[in-house]
Amino acid sequence: MVTGEIANWGPAGGNLPDVTVYDTLPKLLRKNAQDAPNEVAQREKDFGIWNEVTWRDFNDHVSKMAVAMREMGVEAGGVVALIGDNRPEWVWGEVAAHATGAMSMGIYREALEDEILYLLNYTKPLLVIAEDEEQVDKLLNLGDRIPYVQRIVYSDPRGMSKYDDERLWNLERFEEAGAAALKSEPELYDRMVDATNAEDVAILCTTSGTTSNPKLAMWQSRAFLGHAVNYLKADPKDSSDEYLSILPLSWVMEQMYAVGWNMIARMTVNFPEEESTAMADMREIGPSFVLLSPRVWEIVAAEVRARMMESTPWKQAIYYWAEKRGMEAVSKGQKDGLSEWLLFRALRDRLGFSNLKSAATGGAAMGPEIFKFFQAMGVPLKQLYGQTEGLGAYTIHKNGAVDYNTVGFPFPNCTLQVKDPDVEGVGEILVKHPHMMLGYYKNEEATREVFDAEGYFHTGDAGYLDENKHLVVIDRISDLAETSEGVRFSPQFIENKIKFSTFIAEAVIVGKDRPYLTAIICIRYPIVSKWAEQKRIAFTTYTDLAARPEVYEMMRAEVERVNADLLPAQRIKKFVLLYKELDADDGELTRTKKVRRKVIAEKYADIIGNLYSDTDYVDIDTVISFQDGTKQRIKTKLKVEKLGDAA
Repeated sequence: MVTGEIANWGPAGGNLPDVTVYDTLPKLLRKNAQDAPNEVAQREKDFGIWNEVTWRDFNDHVSKMAVAMREMGVEAGGVVALIGDNRPEWVWGEVAAHATGAMSMGIYREALEDEILYLLNYTKPLLVIAEDEEQVDKLLNLGDRIPYVQRIVYSDPRGMSKYDDERLWNLERFEEAGAAALKSEPELYDRMVDATNAEDVAILCTTSGTTSNPKLAMWQSRAFLGHAVNYLKADPKDSSDEYLSILPLSWVMEQMYAVGWNMIARMTVNFPEEESTAMADMREIGPSFVLLSPRVWEIVAAEVRARMMESTPWKQAIYYWAEKRGMEAVSKGQKDGLSEWLLFRALRDRLGFSNLKSAATGGAAMGPEIFKFFQAMGVPLKQLYGQTEGLGAYTIHKNGAVDYNTVGFPFPNCTLQVKDPDVEGVGEILVKHPHMMLGYYKNEEATREVFDAEGYFHTGDAGYLDENKHLVVIDRISDLAETSEGVRFSPQFIENKIKFSTFIAEAVIVGKDRPYLTAIICIRYPIVSKWAEQKRIAFTTYTDLAARPEVYEMMRAEVERVNADLLPAQRIKKFVLLYKELDADDGELTRTKKVRRKVIAEKYADIIGNLYSDTDYVDIDTVISFQDGTKQRIKTKLKVEKLGDAA
């Protein structure tokens, strides 16, 4: 057992407000508007221009939206749903909902109609704040299956003139309704804010749903703000810090940064123009702090290497020499001045990382090689660990004590223990701190299953505490497996090593109760296609490219590189290159890009079966459905690539 002590971390930094007094988001917002009315709270890029929102503006928008919600019947204990890209209007709507005493519920922007229907039917919101035409279309297509939704408020008017539905209001009209009510009763909003209660549930946050429909974790204002302050003791921020909001606002960690830290530390939150322009926008902003998922860090590293493929042989030689030198130095706990001067200084500037004071990754495991790459680049990257049920992260690396194999040390007042450890000290990770979720919304049975009598949350993850009391996470307990030969392995550990490759987007390791390990691999299409063009390899589609013998030959070399670092019994004996990318819309990944192994095992049972037969090819004849409703028939052969002594 280990407990994070305040002395292990130090003060939170800055002059933070007392969240036991300003104990709800509306109260904090009002205080910020009074103390720093002209200070920039948010920025949003639109048509190439960064538009600023001051704390006074922020509070003004929220006050009008909150009163409009009250006028239309949103009450304490109700739900306001939000869906769309990361935008200031999302946060305004969330805080406005809290001012009415209602709960906010974020829905992932990529969610399909069935997913949206499930969440709306479960919570029955009167109001949905939808960003634009794309999200409004999803809601309107649900027709009379969501009769409780009385108002759909959209913020982007483009393409909306063709609709004729009395539920649809643009944000300007909605705020005007609130302003009219405030004009006749100027003190109304202040009374609403004063009435907000820290013990009330303010946020419903969806869990990852790796095995079924997501559950909704209930967060009280007291817990949300209290945990944000404890986090700020581990990673201090203040009003001088700039943050670029990239990951979905419905995700637990983006809530903590773009909402919690924004309100408490007055850290400026910047919203990119589009998801596709986020990296370019990052260079313009030059944030001091950034959070990216392991998948995004992997993509950034892969794109850096892809750009080098287009460089001259001389530049490529310098790059690979300096990269290797820098990563070797980091492995020894050192920094290499020559590689910094030749490569990494310019690379940080190119990516928008020059001003970073801290950076984090979480939501899934990151391979050590990716971690070392960014550490060598000079990015102050730290791994964090947590769950939605624990209000996000509750462990993180300390400054000067970054260990690629661990997820760091627990936050202040956070206690970790390992349940029923085996002879190697590995067991289930349990956590307890003062700011856990209240429980699952409308699901007391599931709540009782994950909390024990002492108040510990059972994470379902396997791990251990090392000699420095840092937490090492191995994998989901349900995913740890043995081959039929008795060889124990962690699929996630091997998958992360494979995904360090520039050319591999996803990998799924198979081998439970089988004689050896095999892999289903998805190519990283934008980069492999560029490689193929340089090699003058003809192809038409993803499916065609993944089947090319030259691609298989290149992928074989990548897998053999990984095998060389694994124990002989844990090496991959066979693999296939899948004919499509794994997709959350097909249920193969969660919205936070975690693999749903049960879905993979069922959906690709024929492929897996052929990996353990003596066949050389797998015949595929299937139909793929796209998000726009179109379908495509895929008819191809997947080669079963054999390595080593595979039969």
